[in-house]
Amino acid sequence: MPRIALNFEDGVTRFVECVTNERLVDAAYRARLNIPMDCRDGVCGTCKCHCESGSYDMDSYIDEALTEDEAAQGFVLACQMRPRSDCVVNIPATSALCKSGALTFATQLTDVRRLSDSTIGFTLALEEPDSLSFLPGQYVKVSVPGTEQSRAYSFSSRLNDGRIDFLVRNIPGGLMSTYLSEQATPGDQLTIHGPSGAFYLRDLNRPAMFLAGGTGLAPFLAMLDHLREKGDSTPPIRLLYGVTRDADMVEVGRLEEFAGALPNFTFDVCVADTASTADRKGFVTDHLGPEDFHGGDTDVYLCGPPPMVEAVRKHFDIIGIKPASFHYEKFNASEAA
Repeated sequence: MPRIALNFEDGVTRFVECVTNERLVDAAYRARLNIPMDCRDGVCGTCKCHCESGSYDMDSYIDEALTEDEAAQGFVLACQMRPRSDCVVNIPATSALCKSGALTFATQLTDVRRLSDSTIGFTLALEEPDSLSFLPGQYVKVSVPGTEQSRAYSFSSRLNDGRIDFLVRNIPGGLMSTYLSEQATPGDQLTIHGPSGAFYLRDLNRPAMFLAGGTGLAPFLAMLDHLREKGDSTPPIRLLYGVTRDADMVEVGRLEEFAGALPNFTFDVCVADTASTADRKGFVTDHLGPEDFHGGDTDVYLCGPPPMVEAVRKHFDIIGIKPASFHYEKFNASEAA
């Protein structure tokens, strides 16, 4: 039964399942998601959306509703689309307009790990494991027990036996950092709200470059975990992981496991501190040349603080490279999304 990820303009993602030969709009309505639509006959074009990945059939429609060029680019009419595989579909409307929204899931804290002075890892167990679906790279808002506040964190693993992992930058005095460092007890009740975000792994049809800064490593761990579980062959994937100090390096053991399990995956770590003992010193841009991007035929994924994102964007201009696609997620010190 195909599972369809519906990405709304406000960043919310909802999943629906299509029975055999079912039209997308009908599957969405069964899930109480009202994709904008007028005619249901492939005439008005109101339900036009973009299918990023997956295979499907289209029933009849007129050119005024969907042109030949649009169809070639992956645009579809939800009222005529019949998914044949799992798909990712972008809906040009907010989740509120479609009478939807992010969902809230109840979880229990099972584990807190002090990975370094600057990074904390923690694991949550879902009370209803089958209720959560997400695209590798997305994030959720995690409640901070004892407060009315939440913080946004990317998943750092796939959903495994009903459990999910996260990475948090350990900020002195930070709300979540203080809770995890000083107050957290296994069994604590937390809620997560989402999933959200347009930073997620697309189908890999060309070499990929993953660029991670600090706890921006988290979504890439989820992506690699997903690829290992999927077990399919991939084009070459290189991860460049940048940290400030040697002590900031975390989850290198997991990266080594992924490198052993994924034949086309390699990674390097670079450290900004000039006193580092690492083989690669400096910023990630110091270790990226034109030869790393296959003449531009590369999908680039970047998750890091805003200065890193802007530095990489400028670096593309400096080395004269325009990647085939560039997906990025910025995060600030108070929230790692």
